Amino acid sequence: MTVENLFSALQGNGEQIIPLLESPGIRIERIVSNGQPSPPDFWYDQENDEWVALLRGTATLGFADGRMLALKEGDYLLIERHVKHRVEAVSQDAVWLAVHGKAGAKVIFR
Repeated sequence: MTVENLFSALQGNGEQIIPLLESPGIRIERIVSNGQPSPPDFWYDQENDEWVALLRGTATLGFADGRMLALKEGDYLLIERHVKHRVEAVSQDAVWLAVHGKAGAKVIFR
């Protein structure tokens, strides 16, 4: 058994997506943004629901329908599959926890 820390090894360039757990019905990732928003004209359009929590920092998510959501530490939301979204702005110290429910799996997000 090894103890890890969600805030360790945060230095580096570019966004880091680190898988923490993956099983047939769910995938959990730690994401360190390091101040990088999504590339221009890029949209996430995912096959699975994504529950995302901002653990550290601030961020603004943009949606294809024009909505913008400002997030602060501790905020979380469910982004349903095929809802196009992007990271418009994000602080240098942003750390996210993302939980992806796989299509067809019985995963309940609250």
